[in-house]
Amino acid sequence: MFGRNREAPTAQEAVDNASKLPEDRRSPGKGAPTPKRSVQEAARRRPLVPNDRKAARDQSRSVARDDRARTRQALDTDDERYLPLRDKGPQRRYIRQFVDARVNLGEFLMIAALFFVVLSFFRSLTVQSAVLMAFWVLIVAVILDTIVMRRKVKKRLTEKFGEPNQGDLWYATTRALQLRRLRLPKPQVRRGDYPS
Repeated sequence: MFGRNREAPTAQEAVDNASKLPEDRRSPGKGAPTPKRSVQEAARRRPLVPNDRKAARDQSRSVARDDRARTRQALDTDDERYLPLRDKGPQRRYIRQFVDARVNLGEFLMIAALFFVVLSFFRSLTVQSAVLMAFWVLIVAVILDTIVMRRKVKKRLTEKFGEPNQGDLWYATTRALQLRRLRLPKPQVRRGDYPS
């Protein structure tokens, strides 16, 4: 009915027909039969909650502790493999070296703010107004220094790596505002040793 073959080809005929095909048109065999669905599902099945929850919790804590220790060590030694994602990459390493080689006014801002807070406790109106004026002058100087630093970083990054993104420039700004001793990853260059 409707041109249907009454006899299906045997397996041997199918193999003979396949062997008549050119080498590049033959499909390679799998080498093993397809596993049953129940076997595949059993292989994927895992318990949602482990049998020994206390041991699983201890193991999870141990793994997390090791990861934190490895990351902390990387922040001290500037090991690229274990650094946090925000610090990875050649651009970020270049930015760190450039900012650390420079004397930034922003790193002294917190110390000056603490000093100004102590001086503001004096009852003298002239002392308080002088402290307030000096603090505003320092803030303006930090802003100008940061703008100059961002322009230099952008120019050097463009020469070396191409156009930097805003995240790279923000990374340079936040690093420049931190005290040198408290920066992470720790500075690996001395002041004045600018990267090439």
